[in-house]
Amino acid sequence: MELGRAGLAWAAALLLAALGAQAAAAAAGDFDPYRVLGVGRSSSQADIKKAYKRLAREWHPDKNKDPGAEDKFIQISKAYEILSNEEKRANFDRYGDAGESQGYSQHQHRQFHHFHEGFYFDESFFHFPFNSERRDTSDEKYLLHFSHYINEIVPDSFKKPYLIKITSDWCFSCIHIEPVWKEVAQELEVLGVGIGVVHAGYERRLAHHLGAHSTPSLLGLINGKITFFHNAVIRENLRQFVENLLPGNLVEKITDKNYIRFLSNWKKENKPHVLLFDHMPVVPLLYKLTAFAYRDYLSFGYVYVGLRGTEELSSQYNINVYTPTMMIFKEHVDRPADVVQARDMKKQLIDDFLSQNKFLMVARLTNQRLFQELCPVKKSHRQRKHCAVLLTGEGDKFAEAYEAFLTFAAANTKDTLKFVHIYRDRQPEFADALLMDEEKYRGKSAVVILERHNNAGKITYKTLEEAWQGSKEDNFILLDLLDQLRTDPGLLSSETVLADLNDELAPMFLIRWLYSTLDYVSDCWDSLFHSNWREMMPLLSLLFSALFILFGTVIVQAFSDSSDPRDSPPSEKEETAAKTEKNDASFSKESNRIPKKGFVEVTELTDINYNSNLVRLRPGHMNVVLILSNSTKTILLQKFALEVYTFTGSSSLHFSFLSLDKHREWLEYLLEFAQDAAPIPNQYDKHFLERDYTGYVLALNGHKKYFCLFKPHRSGDEGGTPGSCEDYDSSLHAEARGKSSCSPGSRSIKNKLHKLSFWMERLLEGSLQRFYIPSWPALD
Repeated sequence: MELGRAGLAWAAALLLAALGAQAAAAAAGDFDPYRVLGVGRSSSQADIKKAYKRLAREWHPDKNKDPGAEDKFIQISKAYEILSNEEKRANFDRYGDAGESQGYSQHQHRQFHHFHEGFYFDESFFHFPFNSERRDTSDEKYLLHFSHYINEIVPDSFKKPYLIKITSDWCFSCIHIEPVWKEVAQELEVLGVGIGVVHAGYERRLAHHLGAHSTPSLLGLINGKITFFHNAVIRENLRQFVENLLPGNLVEKITDKNYIRFLSNWKKENKPHVLLFDHMPVVPLLYKLTAFAYRDYLSFGYVYVGLRGTEELSSQYNINVYTPTMMIFKEHVDRPADVVQARDMKKQLIDDFLSQNKFLMVARLTNQRLFQELCPVKKSHRQRKHCAVLLTGEGDKFAEAYEAFLTFAAANTKDTLKFVHIYRDRQPEFADALLMDEEKYRGKSAVVILERHNNAGKITYKTLEEAWQGSKEDNFILLDLLDQLRTDPGLLSSETVLADLNDELAPMFLIRWLYSTLDYVSDCWDSLFHSNWREMMPLLSLLFSALFILFGTVIVQAFSDSSDPRDSPPSEKEETAAKTEKNDASFSKESNRIPKKGFVEVTELTDINYNSNLVRLRPGHMNVVLILSNSTKTILLQKFALEVYTFTGSSSLHFSFLSLDKHREWLEYLLEFAQDAAPIPNQYDKHFLERDYTGYVLALNGHKKYFCLFKPHRSGDEGGTPGSCEDYDSSLHAEARGKSSCSPGSRSIKNKLHKLSFWMERLLEGSLQRFYIPSWPALD
């Protein structure tokens, strides 16, 4: 009896489930997108879009709190998806179906789902594949948004290719390719391919940007360029599609005949060279992806160990033919710099191995990017990075000095020290900035140790006094200098500003333009055969616009009246007068223009703001005060602004100036507490009032009652350039013609603040001498 009741219960459950399925199917058949959007069958796309925006704004779940708003919004989105696509709209008008399952409302689906959930019915039993709660969620970690795609994915595509799927709800084909997509995505992601998924229903802007007008769509992204997949969605086709995205010359096939030539190209390409030994006849995709990621740093070659003609190569380097092997060669062709062997060569192992060997032992500085990577800017006084630079030349004449420097670098490898070299004739500006005495080093090599301070080019450096010849004495001198530099960073006493390096390996402009043209033609050719007319509309619009403008210009010129007096050329006198007025106007504008670069807010320290700017200054804040006179005010303030401009970002620093003509007694009272650094004359001395304090800079800490002192450099000190005339003030151009705006007096005043920026760096580091006072004197 109990068995009979159980059987009746199961039969009733199955009957109710079948009725629910029929009801859902009926609901799917009653779905009318025209009725949902409230438009007629003859409505235009503009009317449909307008109705969709109005209804979507009204029924959006975030704005409409009605319980059925979410279901209504889904129906509106589905209706617009059908009617906005001409192909789906035509299918619905003809057959009453858009070619995809129109489905049913989410509310009905949830009722049915909750009913059969207790009986453990699988949804595939009733052929309903759109249950979002039961569908595979493996794509969620790959979902892309528009901002994420633009800011992260596109720049990252220059390091690795991306395989992107465009999908949406209510898409039968998306369900059909799901198993293949999941398998291929997991397989390619392990190899280093980026995976992305775009949901066209929620990221319509991104889908349109990618050029996908139907779902599902598969596309590849590499170097910012999009390529669509047009073949059958099977594993082999997808792998081949990703492999075809990569450039064809990433990995060179190496045999006994060409390995010497390949490894010897390190000097020309300025890169280490990598040899990959494996028993696969074709280059594995993992190696190609690795070569693409490191193509700017390394050159890759592949050796098929099972091929006849590689026996000498395998024997010379003692290769195990059954184990994949990776070797890196740097300056020495006869022996590898590093080796790794593993039966299962994983991407992480390869990345760790290559990232430690991206540069030569003594790389040549061929561009600014390489200089910034090898010689990074110091982050703090505890994280200093130094570079030993060999300034040399090309040819056998300099070979001995280079080999000696290379041997020294191999024996003194440290994380805080990098060895590089540079050709003086290829980077003349760089060499001239570091070698002040060019005659002394003419035809010889020189070694310079430098430290970069910022990305604007400011460095401190020290040049070895004698030319580098690679002798034992030169090695001892350089080694001793590096040992002293560990404990005394101030050993680098000279400073300068370096210009950006020339890109020696960049192709010529004509070649770059030719490559760009070929890429564009290739894209257009591919679009003609694989893209629909909607994708071709921007190109056709541009072409017809250009033809219309050209045709219109010809017509206008043909019917224009050449005798029109407005088109007649002006007379010579009128033209001369106009040019004179234009030149005078431009000259007056340039002379009255106020420079904005290097602007710093500097206030005068007076008895009114004395308490707020010094005496009652907040703890941790300092006021940097420049001492000047009325005659030197303009020149010193401009030089002061240029020197301290890079430190204005600190909220704890304030900048002021003090008039020596008004407050000499206050200044000399402070300097009495710094007699060792700035002795002052006796008041009975006849030259007492002639003491020149202009150019002094005081860093005043009002809370702790101490100050630091900067004394100006004399005109004959190191760093002065008495023969040069720098233009720090554009207002000086307003002087009458014939007068020189750069006199020896103005040069000496400007040179007083020489090295102030380095003094400011030491001030922030806290390494300056402090002079304490009992209390701040009154400022009359």
